[in-house]
Amino acid sequence: MKNNFCCTVAFMLLVLTVSAQKKRAVTEKTAIAPVGIIKGLSDSALLDVVQRQTFRYFWHYAHPVSGLARERDNTVKAEYYWDYINEAYDEPNLSKGTFGPEACAIGGTGMGIMATVVAVNRGWIGRDTALKRLTKIADFLIKADCYHGIYPHFMNGSTGKTIPFDRVDNGADIVETSYLMMGLLTAKAYFNGNSLRERYFQKRVQQMWDAANWNWHSNGSDKFLYWHWSPSNGFDMNFPVYGYDEALITYIVAASSPNHAISKDLYENSWVKSGGWKNGKTYYGNVLPLGNFDKGGPLFFEQYTYMGIDPNNLADDQGIDYAVQTKNHTLINRAYCIENPKHYKGYGANCWGLTAGDSYKGYVAHCPEVDLGVIQPTAALSSFPYTPEYSMQALKHFYYDHGDKIWGPYGFADGFSESHNWYAKTHLAIDEGPIVVMIENYRSGLIWKLFMNNPDIQKGLKKLGFKSKWIKE
Repeated sequence: MKNNFCCTVAFMLLVLTVSAQKKRAVTEKTAIAPVGIIKGLSDSALLDVVQRQTFRYFWHYAHPVSGLARERDNTVKAEYYWDYINEAYDEPNLSKGTFGPEACAIGGTGMGIMATVVAVNRGWIGRDTALKRLTKIADFLIKADCYHGIYPHFMNGSTGKTIPFDRVDNGADIVETSYLMMGLLTAKAYFNGNSLRERYFQKRVQQMWDAANWNWHSNGSDKFLYWHWSPSNGFDMNFPVYGYDEALITYIVAASSPNHAISKDLYENSWVKSGGWKNGKTYYGNVLPLGNFDKGGPLFFEQYTYMGIDPNNLADDQGIDYAVQTKNHTLINRAYCIENPKHYKGYGANCWGLTAGDSYKGYVAHCPEVDLGVIQPTAALSSFPYTPEYSMQALKHFYYDHGDKIWGPYGFADGFSESHNWYAKTHLAIDEGPIVVMIENYRSGLIWKLFMNNPDIQKGLKKLGFKSKWIKE
């Protein structure tokens, strides 16, 4: 009798367990299922939908072992098409290759961490649940490959081993690491409580922040800050971080380091005095203060740094107003698309935005100088802080008019070209993250507030000659 009773209980527990597993599987499947186009949304509700759907890339598609952000959600061959860099900098082709499902993006992970902070603040996920994920990421990174505290561009999400980007680019990437640190420091500021779990996470982030040796990438002088260092090739790639481009954050973070900060002389010699830093020309009635590219180059130049750095009321000792830089570059990019000198189908006031992303030719750094007729939704959507009216106009066009082709489980697909009847099926971490973060900065200024209030970052900005409303004198 006792045995029969035990068997019955065991059977019932088995049934309940299987039932729970099935229910959980259905729930998880439903959670990542594409949300169809919802008509008649208010502007605020539409922003909610887009941010939340895009965030799912980092939450549901994160690497299951490490929690890092996967580089992209397709594993087919990806050609990295950087001819604009070759032409501008006279450098060899940086990368052409294939990266599989284990490839995680270090910079994209930093962006995903900031997106996770947004998700908690918006109530999409619980605070404790998010902290567990972020702690998982931090614990993994502590043990993963890094070089003098600097992480590689791509990392195997299961093993923590470097995935070479190129034959000589198989080690540290100081720019990608700066995006990672921007995310980690933002999360550290948000999860600032005294609970054991929060204090543990804070300590983990501080360990990585303390260890990152930015000054190592000066190669022992104040002449150049180098993008890459390889354990087998040293500084043979010989690619200084100079601009103006997406890497301003690298100098700010590097100058802010508590233990391994770069000098202001290095910043000025390698960045401010570089041939491509200043512009000063007028395009479509808008002065572009900075940048070597005609009409400003890809729009991610104005998005990656400014996920954490608030450009409003930000000025440097060279007289540059970064609110003007970020807004005018965006306006110029839009005006170029409206002019549409190559007569591509679909371009116009509600369909604009040239930046790096997938195209029918592979991954291309689209800009007025390299215009293939491909629009990247992230370009206009990540410009909300600068051009809210025009970005909303573009968002409604993408969502309501093209949603049947480019809207899916992780928000908008990476790009599309009406002229070539081509619509991407892919999503990239470095294009998804800025959408969530920059829309949030437009709506609440959350990420700006967390990052700009960091005492180390304020010291670094002051050291480099910046003035900002956030800096405490």
